[in-house]
Amino acid sequence: MYRPVQFAGFLALLATPAVLLASVHAVPPALQSGTYSPLLGAYSLQLGTYSLQLGIGLVGAVAVVAERNRSFSPDSLESGTFDQTDATNALAVTAGAVVTYGASVFADLGPVLASALVGLLAGLALPRVAVPVYCGSFVGMASPSVFPGLEYVAVAGAIAGLAYVATTATFGGVGGKLGTIALFGCVAAVALTGLEYGSPSAPAWESLQFVVPVAVVSAVATVLLSLELELGPVVGSGLVGVGAGLGFPLVLPGELGATLAAVAFCASFVGMSSPERLPIGHVAAAGALCGLVYLAVTPALTGAGGKLGTIAFISCVALVGLDELSDAVGTRRR
Repeated sequence: MYRPVQFAGFLALLATPAVLLASVHAVPPALQSGTYSPLLGAYSLQLGTYSLQLGIGLVGAVAVVAERNRSFSPDSLESGTFDQTDATNALAVTAGAVVTYGASVFADLGPVLASALVGLLAGLALPRVAVPVYCGSFVGMASPSVFPGLEYVAVAGAIAGLAYVATTATFGGVGGKLGTIALFGCVAAVALTGLEYGSPSAPAWESLQFVVPVAVVSAVATVLLSLELELGPVVGSGLVGVGAGLGFPLVLPGELGATLAAVAFCASFVGMSSPERLPIGHVAAAGALCGLVYLAVTPALTGAGGKLGTIAFISCVALVGLDELSDAVGTRRR
């Protein structure tokens, strides 16, 4: 891809998390804080959310600058035009979106189980296009309250497919990138069609003691499946998603089970990171941060596909930024 296309993809990967984080502040304060422990007032939770976003923004900026320098150096820029491989990948993203939405809504599997199954089957049967299909599956997780028909999902999938091609040179190996591309497609489709997001719900901060451990375990489990068992990131994440999508609602019927299934699937995207980008020892920390971000952004962009992946991307970029900062400090001391 030419440099302007690569740069546009780079900007899309930056703008999408920013929109998600900023959208939290567009909802009423009561929905931002949600339910909480008697020891934590609404003001404390809002302050904590602002502090979390500020910290993520600061360390994320370090990662962004480093990525810009890496991706847009003369030696790293790709050359060429939109080719057959790009077309195939873009179509695979769109197909993954449509199939997943059908499985989620019409087959009544729900978004987590539908996306995880599509990713798992693609990883096993269609390894050459498994990654773009999995990316598209996150578009297909969109709620029918946002996209009332397959035609809207196809539009979002097509936009995400083009973004997938445009972002091949940036943030490679960072967990959650595929979901961020998917959310970009959904946000763009909503803006183009005049549709609206679902009604926002308040963060379930009272579930924090369950959410963070589940996120940590799921992120680490995905790494083990992907790297130690050599199943690859798509199959590893898909297996965690299928297990969580079936297990949590069965063991914990009701809202908590559904929440933990979504959290586990979300954190599995953290575990899709390459060890060059996110050392294995840092995966647990990124998973814990992922759980916190999940709760903090609950009211934002309700029902949009790719939101879970964007949460993982935010968490991974923050840890990558911390690594860059640590390396810079260490270099200066030497």
